[in-house]
Amino acid sequence: MTQHANRPTDTIRRRTVLRGGGGLLAAAAAGLLSGCSGSGGDSSGAKPVNKGGLLRIGCTGGSAKDTLDPHNPVIWPDHARAVNLFERLFVHDERYRVKPLLAESMEPSKDGTIWTLRLRSGVEFHNGKTLDADDVIASLRRIADPKAPTAGATSLSVVDVADLKRLDSLTVRIPLKAPYALLEDLLAQTVMAIVPADFDLRKPVGTGPFVYKSFTPGDQSVFTRFDDYWRRPAYVDQLHIIDFPDDTARVNALLRHEIDAMDNLPLEQIKLVEAQGCKVLISEPGAWTPLTMRVNAGPFEDDRVRQAMRLIVDRPQMVRQVLRGQGRIGNDLYSPFDPAYNHDLPQRVQDLGKAKFLLKAAGYEGLNVELVTSNGIGIGAVETAQLFAQQARGAGVTVRVRKTDSGTFYGDKYLRWPFAMDYWFTRNYLAQVEQGSMKGAPYNETHWNDPEFVSLINQARGQFDEGKRNELLKAAQKIEHERGGYIVWGFKNQVDAYAAGVSGLVPTPSHPLSDYRFRDFSVGG
Repeated sequence: MTQHANRPTDTIRRRTVLRGGGGLLAAAAAGLLSGCSGSGGDSSGAKPVNKGGLLRIGCTGGSAKDTLDPHNPVIWPDHARAVNLFERLFVHDERYRVKPLLAESMEPSKDGTIWTLRLRSGVEFHNGKTLDADDVIASLRRIADPKAPTAGATSLSVVDVADLKRLDSLTVRIPLKAPYALLEDLLAQTVMAIVPADFDLRKPVGTGPFVYKSFTPGDQSVFTRFDDYWRRPAYVDQLHIIDFPDDTARVNALLRHEIDAMDNLPLEQIKLVEAQGCKVLISEPGAWTPLTMRVNAGPFEDDRVRQAMRLIVDRPQMVRQVLRGQGRIGNDLYSPFDPAYNHDLPQRVQDLGKAKFLLKAAGYEGLNVELVTSNGIGIGAVETAQLFAQQARGAGVTVRVRKTDSGTFYGDKYLRWPFAMDYWFTRNYLAQVEQGSMKGAPYNETHWNDPEFVSLINQARGQFDEGKRNELLKAAQKIEHERGGYIVWGFKNQVDAYAAGVSGLVPTPSHPLSDYRFRDFSVGG
């Protein structure tokens, strides 16, 4: 799968990563550099004006376990690659509403157990093959393969993939095992990419705006513009997505003009990069960086301990100190854009006295725990862990913060850490539950499996009346709020940075850098 080529950014990136520390940032702060400056003004939201050239993106994290598999993305660079190589049947727009992409339409039967999907005509894969019903069927079966289930397998458990049927070249009959009201939203998840029936991960082919050229896990991937793309082709000729496990190295690369844009700008560097002529893009997504407690391990098996840990958090202080005001407080619930989001639940606030009482009642007075974190999780993760440890002292709790590299955190122990952190992109509630809060979910890091919660979720899945469905989901959120395994202390703004000559970026509610939609970027303005 790995290919090597003479790539000028290879040497540059390795040098920047090896330098690592803050020397360049210090020089920039002293006014010695102007690496981001260019002839372009503030182009955020402006239409790209230049065609051609190379777009170099610095992405957070990366390791030897990087993947091009669109059905199994884990870290930031994986998602960036998937969005540009592949496409889904449906996507979310700038207001997080579901809209068709490769699909033209999809309609349910009266009882909600059969959906009829109609594809767009004339869509081509990178190898010249025309997208048809067989590719959709093969993709869904690959995702749900019981012998090698992917990240979307649990979500597709409601689909009877064995009975998927081609009605004609552009029409697919999708039978369900039970009614499912939000199938379009489910199929809009990043992990639901459509690939050709003969998909080969060693030579990945999709319908996206960029074509695979080379991939070196832990280093970078190279793509070229797909000139026969079914929509307007990308503006740039070539795209490099470069791994940066170290935040400082990523910022240094931008200041040196060795990359054109980067995700997850450290918040303390906003003024610095702006002073050097770079531009900062701020979005307000539903992204969250939770603390995760395994409900079946050690002290966290007792829901009183989990309640106490949630009561330890001073949420406004987290937003002020960790996010430097770039975010808003959370209430231990995710999916704030979902119409079913439960705004009626009382906002949880810090209560150290009650936290002490609950821990003593549970037999864990003077609790001593390890909290595992990593810069690979994203901006503010390590700072969140450190501040939580400080706050916990007020409840008599000792939190030992263990900082790991991205490869270790997302290695063999990922999803098994008793007390850790993670990051999640914006999703609606039911889709998020399918990914992280159900038994068998691919990323159920808290090992949550509450029977009452599961019953409500199963009822909501098949409820086509939006009002009734939202009430069921609100009831499920109440349970998770009271005894779940997440501490959702806040939602952070997505802060990215780019050189002045780059244009085409707009705020979006999901992934960084305009949802990683690099076909809309241009360079050299």
